[in-house]
Amino acid sequence: MLSLLALLAVGICGLGTSEPSFAAESPAVASANDTATLVTDRDAVGPDQKLRVGLRLQLKPGWHTYWVNPGDAGDTPTLDVTAQGNATGKTSTIHWPMPVRLSEGGLMSYAYVGDVLLPVDLALQGTGPTTLHAHAEWLVCAEVCIPESGDFTLSLPAAEGAAPAGAQAGLFQAVDAKMPIPSPFKAEVSADGLLTLEGKGLSSAAVSDAWFLPAEGGMIDQIASQPFKVKDERLSLQLKFLKTAHRDHPLQGLVVLKDEAGQESPIEISASQMVAGAATSTTLPAHVSADAIPTGAGWLRVLAFAFVGGLILNLMPCVFPVLAMKALSLARMGGVGRSVHLQSAFFYTLGVTGAFAALGIVMIGLRIAGSAAGWGFQFQSAGFVVGVCWLLFGMALNLLGVFEISAGRLAQLHPHGAGHAGDMLTGLLAVIVATPCTAPFMGVAIAGALGGPPLMGLLVFLSMGLGLAAPYVLVASVPGLASRMPKPGAWMGVLKQALAFPLLATCVWLLWVATIERGTNFVVVAGGGLVLLGFAAWIYGMGQHRAMREGGRGTVLFCRVVAVLCMVVCGGVLARSLAEPVSAASTTMTSADNLIQPFSDKTLADLRADGKPVFVDMTASWCITCMVNERVALDTASVRQAFSERHVAYLKGDWTNRDAGISAYLKEHGRDGVPLYVYYPPKHGAEVVLPQILTPGMVLDIIGH
Repeated sequence: MLSLLALLAVGICGLGTSEPSFAAESPAVASANDTATLVTDRDAVGPDQKLRVGLRLQLKPGWHTYWVNPGDAGDTPTLDVTAQGNATGKTSTIHWPMPVRLSEGGLMSYAYVGDVLLPVDLALQGTGPTTLHAHAEWLVCAEVCIPESGDFTLSLPAAEGAAPAGAQAGLFQAVDAKMPIPSPFKAEVSADGLLTLEGKGLSSAAVSDAWFLPAEGGMIDQIASQPFKVKDERLSLQLKFLKTAHRDHPLQGLVVLKDEAGQESPIEISASQMVAGAATSTTLPAHVSADAIPTGAGWLRVLAFAFVGGLILNLMPCVFPVLAMKALSLARMGGVGRSVHLQSAFFYTLGVTGAFAALGIVMIGLRIAGSAAGWGFQFQSAGFVVGVCWLLFGMALNLLGVFEISAGRLAQLHPHGAGHAGDMLTGLLAVIVATPCTAPFMGVAIAGALGGPPLMGLLVFLSMGLGLAAPYVLVASVPGLASRMPKPGAWMGVLKQALAFPLLATCVWLLWVATIERGTNFVVVAGGGLVLLGFAAWIYGMGQHRAMREGGRGTVLFCRVVAVLCMVVCGGVLARSLAEPVSAASTTMTSADNLIQPFSDKTLADLRADGKPVFVDMTASWCITCMVNERVALDTASVRQAFSERHVAYLKGDWTNRDAGISAYLKEHGRDGVPLYVYYPPKHGAEVVLPQILTPGMVLDIIGH
């Protein structure tokens, strides 16, 4: 197998080596956290000789200091060295060895631990003895961070001719092995953050893993995963650019290549921007590589998955309230001509596909802008949740007869004009309430939509809309089915009022979601808005009844003005409440079972390192599919007993509010929304991704019970 040392031999041979002897070292500056000294690679100085000087930090266990880019937290060490005497010189440019990555609390740091040497090259001018004066500042961190500094003095005698290397020059020789070398590979980065290296020797046999360390902060999301792939002398890393990144210059930093023996070799790259219009320049989500973008017949497969996923959405509990409204619409059409059925289906489909197109444009636009928006992202906004809750509440009051929505002039334009507007509105609502649910096949479709060209992505979302609308179109289009619809009658009034209660139940659920997102105090805003909107609907309905009985235009106008004012007040109070900080009472979903632990990358890594079986449940309180799976499959006695007997660790990730760690985990598994269930077998077995619809038997089979 070709080792990385052989692969990078050209660059490594340029690094200097030294013969061992004794080196000079200054008096130490010691603290409870570390010991700092100034060291050199020679005991004396010759005429006009280059001297290697270094700040040596011997850090206590658990403490670390930082690289040139400290990462998301920390500070860069500094070292200023001045030579005074017969030989003079000055330098402050540190040569940075490869750091380690420390991930903690959702932040990434690039750091040094243990015995650290930060070297500089000091070019001396003149002949004779010299004294080095150095000032250094550095930050050491463990559970707390402490800034430290030191002033160092080191006198060196003159040597006859070139001074030989000292024994402690081995410190410099050791740090040279960790120094990055210039990359022998061509490096490019696309607009979406796909970093590629191309050159001979890059293969899966030579490189088992790789990661990128940016030379400066503010360029990429440093905690985000970096999906890695190597094939045919081409290595790729998917990075996630920050929206605020300045990208008018090459991306610089280190790519660390790791071979199968565990040896890590850092190479220094300066990746130029890939030419616009290249095959990999299309904006991709962080989890999608250029090779994963569908092409040709692959797009037909993605479109088919999108259609089937939209079709299955009709069976999801999220859509039940709106489907009940469509049942009422079908009942109203009993006994009418086929043309009326077809027109209703057309406008319903128009509402569904229009809503899916708008949602697709927003998601694709956010991804192009660098946001991590996923399926159902709008339900992470408490304002959107409360808005939908109030809308459905108003529709329920309409079904109960508190007020009526009249067709107005639309009815004059077309005898069924009001019905067409209602059909489009129903289609729009079907999409709004469907987004908390994720149907099978939708994951592949959404990943393809967000990974490919915007036009194809839009077609994928339209295909999902057609799938959602298909059953209603089928009923309206087939004469045999449409003719069997019951004739309109008095029973429709009872059905209309009965259908209000699924909408009211949905309002209760949305109120609960908003409370989780913003805290218990927010229930006053959401609930108070329901009361005020109820009053607005009642007084609006009173005005309508008064107009029908007595025709009092002034009274009707007054009632309408009051109703509008109530809605304006609701909107103002909601906007003001959303501008306030989230209540401290806001909590994520909890479980009575204290065996369930909150998900974190560190917890998962620790459990996997111990070889324990782990079940990861990515969920959200606004995801009805998640709630149903929890009640039907995960929260059953048989599954709980099996988890306990097999000592399966249960990690639950709550995506109700935005969480960067959970978003990154979802992307690693090719998902843009919840639910996601992943089982890690014991003893480091390969992970298993479960379907999005669970049964107790399915879970028991996966864990081998």
